[in-house]
Amino acid sequence: MSLANRPRAEQHATRAAFFIPGFATALWATLVPFAKARTDINDATLGLVLLCLGAGSLLAMPLSGLFAARLGCRRVMVATTLIICATVPGLALAESAWMLGLVLFVFGAGVGAMDCTMNVQAVVVEREAQRVMMSGFHAFFSIGGFLGAATMTLLLSARMAPISAVLLGVLMMGVVALLSARYWRGERVAHDAPLLAWPRGIVMFIGVLAFIAFLAEGAMLDWSAVFLTDIRKVDASHAGIGYVTFTLTMTVARLLGDRLVERIGRQKAIVAGALLACAGVLVLTLVTPWQASLGGYVLVGLGCANIAPALFSLAGSQNRMPQAIAITAVSTLGFAGILAGPALIGFAANHFGLIAAFVGVAMALLLVAVSTRWLRM
Repeated sequence: MSLANRPRAEQHATRAAFFIPGFATALWATLVPFAKARTDINDATLGLVLLCLGAGSLLAMPLSGLFAARLGCRRVMVATTLIICATVPGLALAESAWMLGLVLFVFGAGVGAMDCTMNVQAVVVEREAQRVMMSGFHAFFSIGGFLGAATMTLLLSARMAPISAVLLGVLMMGVVALLSARYWRGERVAHDAPLLAWPRGIVMFIGVLAFIAFLAEGAMLDWSAVFLTDIRKVDASHAGIGYVTFTLTMTVARLLGDRLVERIGRQKAIVAGALLACAGVLVLTLVTPWQASLGGYVLVGLGCANIAPALFSLAGSQNRMPQAIAITAVSTLGFAGILAGPALIGFAANHFGLIAAFVGVAMALLLVAVSTRWLRM
């Protein structure tokens, strides 16, 4: 391939890197009921087992920045793709809670490490292109999730055995990786850069904002259906419509978001997104009937869509910490928001009610909008 065409190939390869973990996590999401029945565990035990995925991701994320800096993004992403592809079949075969938890831990480590490293790659590719591209990259994680869930649902509905459906999914991820891996970045950073570092200054501030943004996304993932059934009295068979509305809106907004961010700038995009998401949470919480409150899910999807991509770009452009370490820190804090957020909402809902807990999420998003005045590089 000519040097002139290589940047475009690297951009497509970066989109493929985001697609893979989104597709893989969707495969697991469709396997959860089968894994629960096969291992014969109750809801409480399943909750503990599911924590293994998050634990693996949180432990792997800080190390992935180190390896990306020392070995280059390509080697790390190839290794993590292999880990993901090797462990997904185990999720369809594990016969005990212990085995399922162990496989989930390794699977989570692969997904978490891939998540950090692909953002490091994306920042480099975006910077060299000299135009905003991060929202579009993140959209392909959502596209991967949608296609993974749709593919598995179609295959399982056709009475295909879970392991057969999963192996077909692994084959699809393998083809995507084979076509794109040669265009993943392979350069390393200088060896005098620190191996690991605690985030400080602007990087810590960006990480805290990422924690809140991902907390809001986690709230939609884990609590939107509960809110519709418990508060709005929607039948459980229709309760997923809130999250579907949110995620489809966010995907479309990310596909269109780069042009918006390029026009108004990253900081204004974060402010506008946080205000929209705040308004959306208030609408879905306070507006009745539930059909009208779906507009709130649309606003939250529009608002959240471009906050995280803009924060990753800011982390990559700051000069207080090495790029790989900074992006790793922001990724880790953001993922902690997804894990801890639903638990915090549950704690608040238990003491103050679910409506009050959601209003608290809205206020946190308002704080993101107000605090961006201190986002100075």
